[in-house]
Amino acid sequence: MFVDKVSVLICAGTGGNGAVSFRHEKYIDKGGPDGGDGGKGGDVIVVGSNRQNTLASFRFQRELKARNGEYGSKRKRHGKSAENLEIMVPVGTVVYGEEDKILADITQEGEKVVVAKGGKGGFGNAHFVSSRRQTPRVAEKGEPGEEFEARLELKLIAEVGLIGLPNAGKSTLLSRVSNAKPEIANYPFTTTVPNLGVARINDDRSLLVADIPGLIEGASEGKGLGDEFLRHVERTKVLIHLIDAYSNDIVSDYNVIRKELSAYKIDLSARPEVVAITKIEGLDKDIVSDIHAQLKAHLKKGSKIFAISSQSGIGLKELLSEATKFVDKKNKEKSVAEDNQIPVISLADSDKHWFVTKTDKGFLVTGKSIERFASQTDFDNFAGVDRIRDIMRKNGIMHELERAKIKPGDHIIIGEKRQYGPLEY
Repeated sequence: MFVDKVSVLICAGTGGNGAVSFRHEKYIDKGGPDGGDGGKGGDVIVVGSNRQNTLASFRFQRELKARNGEYGSKRKRHGKSAENLEIMVPVGTVVYGEEDKILADITQEGEKVVVAKGGKGGFGNAHFVSSRRQTPRVAEKGEPGEEFEARLELKLIAEVGLIGLPNAGKSTLLSRVSNAKPEIANYPFTTTVPNLGVARINDDRSLLVADIPGLIEGASEGKGLGDEFLRHVERTKVLIHLIDAYSNDIVSDYNVIRKELSAYKIDLSARPEVVAITKIEGLDKDIVSDIHAQLKAHLKKGSKIFAISSQSGIGLKELLSEATKFVDKKNKEKSVAEDNQIPVISLADSDKHWFVTKTDKGFLVTGKSIERFASQTDFDNFAGVDRIRDIMRKNGIMHELERAKIKPGDHIIIGEKRQYGPLEY
């Protein structure tokens, strides 16, 4: 089954808790704190694979969760860090996170991208020993791993996209110029999934060609197979627009597809295009010339028309040669653009930045660093709460709360998405 779009829950592993422990052995009096640190939680990593061509395996595996780190223990023993969770996805998969942010765009075999980081392990009480604090009874909890709803979309990595109305001859053309074996029959919507094939141009050159099914008038509004498969055109460098020579209205057929390309969420109508009049076997040259003349007046600037027959092979070599020119031109432009690219250096917000906001429930404190400390604090432990208060004091948060006119008994909540506390002022 071909599946090119799924939603999953991605959960990186939580770090292991640090240990509160004191050395107790015979003949050793007051051995001191010896609680070890917790291990790191596992990352979630997506890995590109050419052995897969669909996201079907994720239809019944909606939760991708890495293991948690192990707890620290006595004698300063560190907890074991969890192994990373590697997820194999087809090459061409794009991973979207919150607010449709692209987290990974897998374009090569073996490419690896960390999409969710595991939490750090908490420090054990041995970590907090100092000249002033010789018997700390505080240890950190493990930091939570990143967790979010993600969307995986497969976009075929093809250089050439075959488009046209149903039964225009897309699958037949693909089967003749490549090793692909799409289903072919004399009725609309025979092809219900995109097909990919390699068309050999010469001994040193080949093209990756995709057959895009399901385009009819209103496809962008969900009619027919809808516009679901148009995403597979997004990566193509040139489109071959096939038009059936036996159509009742050649110009209308051409304009219908052009309109749907324009109406897609990404305007695909500007993509380089080559037009092919198909199924010309048995037609007189005068009829083919007449069809050519009808279309010529409506083509986008720079497009050329070819008359082909996939059955007999007429015009296929010339058609692929023209498509190759567009692909090579696009590759050259991309190479020049990358060479001329100037790196942009920006100053990102510091992890130590924090903000205080007054709410109906009290005072909300947000900021990456303070939220991380809060996530590792055991609020049921007096020593842990005292430590987070001390951190807030040193970072000036308490001073800002006082400026905001906080009163004794008011609640302090740390974090917006994941809330910690409340603390009482």
